[in-house]
Amino acid sequence: MKDSTVSARVENNVKIEAEDILKKLGVPVSVVINSLYRQIIYHHGVPFSLTIPTEPRTVDAMSDAELDAKLQHSYAQAIAGEGRPMSDVFDDLERNLK
Repeated sequence: MKDSTVSARVENNVKIEAEDILKKLGVPVSVVINSLYRQIIYHHGVPFSLTIPTEPRTVDAMSDAELDAKLQHSYAQAIAGEGRPMSDVFDDLERNLK
């Protein structure tokens, strides 16, 4: 029986974006919160990794050989058609900054 209320303050833009996605999926927010709580119980902790990502290495921090290898790898990916449109990459980067 559902008889408890959960209240949390979140950034408005995060709330709106998440609720828009859930609405498109046809999933009520309460179902997601209940599912998260059940997963926390099942895993005896948060069901996903909470880590600080490592900083990407800048060109200045790379040796000439490392930079050359990275550029050759990227060029091979581009020739093989494994790349992504630059606009998609920048859209992803901007989303992660919000």
